[in-house]
Amino acid sequence: MNRREKILAAAVGGCIGLFVVGFGLRAIILQPVRLIERNTANLREKLDKIKSQRRAFFAAEEQIKAYTARTFADTVDQASAKSGEMLTEQILQCGLRETEFTRLPVGPNKRPGASEIGWSIQGDGALSNVVNLIFVMQESPWLHRIEGLSVSAGDAPGLVKVRFSYLTLVLDPAPEVERKELTAKLTLGSPERRLFDGLVARDVLRPYIKRPPPPPVAPASPSSRPGGGGPPAPPGPETFRVVSLSEWQGQPEGHVRDLVNQKTVRYKPGDELAGGTIVMVDYRSLPTPGNSLTQSSSRVILRVGGELWAIERGKTLADKRKLTAAEVPTELAKSK
Repeated sequence: MNRREKILAAAVGGCIGLFVVGFGLRAIILQPVRLIERNTANLREKLDKIKSQRRAFFAAEEQIKAYTARTFADTVDQASAKSGEMLTEQILQCGLRETEFTRLPVGPNKRPGASEIGWSIQGDGALSNVVNLIFVMQESPWLHRIEGLSVSAGDAPGLVKVRFSYLTLVLDPAPEVERKELTAKLTLGSPERRLFDGLVARDVLRPYIKRPPPPPVAPASPSSRPGGGGPPAPPGPETFRVVSLSEWQGQPEGHVRDLVNQKTVRYKPGDELAGGTIVMVDYRSLPTPGNSLTQSSSRVILRVGGELWAIERGKTLADKRKLTAAEVPTELAKSK
């Protein structure tokens, strides 16, 4: 190897040495830095997790305090007494009789961080009042749950039997809170209560009453039987009843019901009816014929020949009666 080759080899070896030393120094310097960065990132992640847990703790603490403010008391005995007093007040407020309801204590049953207590309520009363009770108990502002609700028919129409459990919690341990008087958001006067009026109007729990049997059919007369020797007799005036005397667009009119054929025919002044002509519909309140203790509110007046006759609303054509001079309306008396 000549001198030039030796110099070139030494230069190459020096460069390689410098690269090796440089990479060695870089590894020695950067490795602790990287370790420090990794530890810093882990610590920052742990710190963020601790901050998140701390925020969740304070949020949960505020929520627990809000729940505690809606409990009856901090001890089981006090909560049982106050909830029982509230229940009695609501029963009386809804128009129910306290003596018709039984209230049995429920619990205490241990739950995680709380004790569950309550009352098992059973009683009966008017359907509308029972609906009121269920509504106010469900909308009670205290921490509660309604379960086991059962409503069944009572011993008489309009009466029902109700059974349900009203449950609440006593937190243990309970945080210190300042309790205030609670008021329900919805009351018996709220529009939401009116949504249940259909249950009361329909009386859906009325006990079943069997339909009475149809009246016995009278035997047909020989003349009405097939081959009996003649056509059936035409219906008499007792089968036509004056069911309505009203006005339509300012004009009086009457409705007569055919009780045999189950049809209703409308009549107005000037039409023929019961062997006469309708001259007017009289809306004066007069003593009922045959019973002076009651009042008849309207009647249809007929002219038969030269005489005036009347049929009271609700009567049949067979109850047509002749009017006395004192009963004749003034407008008809002047037209004679």
